[in-house]
Amino acid sequence: MVTVSSTLSAALLQAHRRGPKKSLPAEVYSQFLSDAAKERKPSPIRGLYPLESRPGLISLLAGKPNATTFPLTSIQLKARSPTDPEQEITTDLSGNALAEGLQYGPTAGIPSLIEWVYGLQEKEHGRKKGEGWRVSIGSGSQDVIYKAVNAIFNLGDSLLVESPVYAGVIPMFTALRLDLVEVQTDSQGISSDSLRSVLENWPAGKPKPKALYTVPYGCNPTGMTATLERRREVLRLAREHNFLILEDDPYYYLYYGDAVRAPSYFSLELEQPEVGRVLRFDSLSKILSAGIRIGFLCGPDALMTVIDMHTAVASLQTPSLTQSIAFALLDAWGYAGFRAHTAAVSAFYRTKRDVFERAMRTHLAGLAEWDAPEAGMFFWFKLLVGSDTEEGDSESIIRTNAVERGVLALPGTVFLPNGRKTAYVRAAFSLLPPEEVEEAIKRLRDVILDAKKAQSV
Repeated sequence: MVTVSSTLSAALLQAHRRGPKKSLPAEVYSQFLSDAAKERKPSPIRGLYPLESRPGLISLLAGKPNATTFPLTSIQLKARSPTDPEQEITTDLSGNALAEGLQYGPTAGIPSLIEWVYGLQEKEHGRKKGEGWRVSIGSGSQDVIYKAVNAIFNLGDSLLVESPVYAGVIPMFTALRLDLVEVQTDSQGISSDSLRSVLENWPAGKPKPKALYTVPYGCNPTGMTATLERRREVLRLAREHNFLILEDDPYYYLYYGDAVRAPSYFSLELEQPEVGRVLRFDSLSKILSAGIRIGFLCGPDALMTVIDMHTAVASLQTPSLTQSIAFALLDAWGYAGFRAHTAAVSAFYRTKRDVFERAMRTHLAGLAEWDAPEAGMFFWFKLLVGSDTEEGDSESIIRTNAVERGVLALPGTVFLPNGRKTAYVRAAFSLLPPEEVEEAIKRLRDVILDAKKAQSV
């Protein structure tokens, strides 16, 4: 197995920086804000929270419950060692750390976890605290994606989306009746040629898109990872055509490709004359716990402010206790331990990928086409059930026939914004043991053969 470095080399970081970077002026972001975001006002209570830490100040501000009434006195966490799975690490959450987790906290996140994320983003992406961007913790990355989308778009605005696109965001886009403009993808990720063509042929008089939504590593559903050249071209186009990049990256730490992992958009924008066009969404769901619901957004101050205002009125904050639990574990590991853990996770999914592909080669050769994913937990494959003149349709084959045969997958149409028919299918390989993978692919083979037989009748 090829070991892939999870951090940028010092030489690459130096090349990226090329001296201090200028952030886009705060007033520039007004053009990207939705009408609702422009009307948001700071919480009259939460906006004053920072003053409570001023020495000598007696606060009569917040209606916080008295902590002496909370029954929890300590929480003990046991976790596998990131460097030796046979060993356990025990961490106690008590004292001030527990008190922080049991009480209301800052809207953007508890200070300890926020600081940990700043350190992580500097190590992974070369972005330093105090350079015009900041962090906001969300209840999973989907939470902060939703808030960012509502902060940027008005009803009917245009949004560039890679096609196929993660099905989980389509409902939030359609709820705003966004004009979803598809950008094609292939085995190298998003097609910068397709993006350039869309932008250069944009209808005169129609406002150009405010943003591009992309999943650059292990894209859900295709599993593809955008190459370095594609990413750089997308960044150039973002500056040329004045749009933001919504970098949804839940599979960044699940990269297991043979090539060295390409830098993120958040990192690569350091090569640009100015920074501040990338909003980066990270998640701990795939590497720590899906149920803990911790994700984080990093982006320019001006946009983060209105996103935090949304949180302040919607839920006040991401639960402090889950943040404290996550931080206690991450702090006990340290960044080296976190890196070791994520390397083990990516190796685990590479093995799962290989098992699944072996079964596909054995049973679906000549019946389906695919490119092996380089990250994530999905295969995206095309059923060879069409004719010479028309692509097949996986909808009824997968949604009805496959279920009757005892196997469940997703027809590709749910990942296409316009819902058109497609021969593609998404299959998840994250959970099944090898014997169930083998049986599932055998059943899919029978389904495809039945479809081809019916077509020839």
